[in-house]
Amino acid sequence: MSALAEVTAEGPDRAAVMVMLLGEEDAARLLAGLSPDELRTLGAKMCAMGEIGPGAIAAAISSFAESAGRSGIASHDRVENVRRIMTSAVGEVKADSLMRRVAPPQEGPRTPALELAQWLEPEVLIPLIADEHPQAIAVLLVQLEPVAAAAVLAGLPEELHTPVVHRIAKLGPVSPEAITILEETLAAKIARTHGKAPLTMGGVREAAEIINNAARSVEKRVMPAIGKIDKQLARDLENEMFKFEHLFELDTKMTGALLREIESELLIDALKGIEPDKRDHFFEAMSSRAADGLRDEIEARGRIKRTEVEAAQKAIVAVAKRLAAEGTIVFGSGGGEEDYV
Repeated sequence: MSALAEVTAEGPDRAAVMVMLLGEEDAARLLAGLSPDELRTLGAKMCAMGEIGPGAIAAAISSFAESAGRSGIASHDRVENVRRIMTSAVGEVKADSLMRRVAPPQEGPRTPALELAQWLEPEVLIPLIADEHPQAIAVLLVQLEPVAAAAVLAGLPEELHTPVVHRIAKLGPVSPEAITILEETLAAKIARTHGKAPLTMGGVREAAEIINNAARSVEKRVMPAIGKIDKQLARDLENEMFKFEHLFELDTKMTGALLREIESELLIDALKGIEPDKRDHFFEAMSSRAADGLRDEIEARGRIKRTEVEAAQKAIVAVAKRLAAEGTIVFGSGGGEEDYV
């Protein structure tokens, strides 16, 4: 017996209220589980009820929750029930792809290569499948997230776009044999290419993060030396080391020192481009009156171009870099005893 049927038996008024709280489609699906007698009783009650007050609504919801809590939700045919809901929501092909991920079949061979393909970047997948038949490509794409599938399709040769999309649109049941062939082909290609590719490690960002968190003396010693070896690399490291986001690491005192060096108009443009809750980091370094005034000016500024926001943030970062060089503010943890006096 469903929770709604139980509520209907105990109190038709409350069941009628619950149904009328739902949208038409949801109510229709819910009523489909009732018997003819229950439907007649409920329909008559819904037609006869006048104005429904907040108290009656609260009582109906409480009664329904209590009944649902007693009956629970059966696990029988759960996967198939979820499959039907998903199919109704997104269509058969997408639902099948989704269900293979959330509830893979308990029988039959696993497909690790196809599962791995869902984690590969589009630029890695494209050369793996570019020479495959459009049907095989279509089968693979419907198993990817839509954004990833679109990126892969866009990177394929133009002459493949139409036949692949056509096959995706016409794709029906796919035989296990076809999936197995695609799986074996993809696994072999991944082993030959991606599986043997050297692991990319390090990079400018990683080096900048290490320097940011090292003792200040390390930065003072390393950065000039790198500048002598590779000026462009030194500039790239500086750009990564000093970003606007790093200003959130400053304490209130150092943030206040920074704000005293910045023009109000510049600060307004810079803060306009970040989330309101992140602006609090700067407001907390001001007086309440100054912070309230700045909030009002940011709201009054209206929409501005992203390039203007980025220019303002870069200008503030430049001021922060100057203050850091002077020792007024400090970025990173500076975790070294040699920084202490």
